[in-house]
Amino acid sequence: MLLTQLLARHPEAIIDIVHGTPAWVGGLLAALLALGFSATRDRDMPLGRLVLLPVAMAGLALWGVQSAFGGTGHLAALLALWAICAATVLTMGGRLAAPRGTRWNAATRQVHLPGGWAAMGLILAVFLMKYGIGVQLAMEPPLAHDAGFAAAVTALYGLLSGFFAARTLSVLRLVRGASSALHVQQA
Repeated sequence: MLLTQLLARHPEAIIDIVHGTPAWVGGLLAALLALGFSATRDRDMPLGRLVLLPVAMAGLALWGVQSAFGGTGHLAALLALWAICAATVLTMGGRLAAPRGTRWNAATRQVHLPGGWAAMGLILAVFLMKYGIGVQLAMEPPLAHDAGFAAAVTALYGLLSGFFAARTLSVLRLVRGASSALHVQQA
């Protein structure tokens, strides 16, 4: 039985599921929530920190693929699928505009980012997906060997990773454009 079906029929099962969850998962969720909440407020950050979020979320997604399907003998193909999906969204999202209000401060070498809930939504999507798949596979281990399930999960991880990267790329393009304009003005 799928996790969603179980919870729809027996919502009280969530208590047993949470009790069976290792404590470190709660710590990871707390850290991700802190990161997500920080993104809801306007903030200034150096470029290195800006790049950290998509790298961390890609790592979480790749860990999800490896931990769920690493023992199936299809990990290389699944990682290729993840990369194709991430690259597709990154390419398609390459035209995304930076969030309105994003500015580059050349003097401090920091990006001003407006607050918003999109990052929190994406962070929670990746976490809940990883958690739900882990629970589902704990309940039904043979599902890891279902090629359709593995491909769908991996593709979704890749799509989400690509979206995180595309959002960051839009800000980096804005920074590059602002830096180029500053060099032209100074010349």
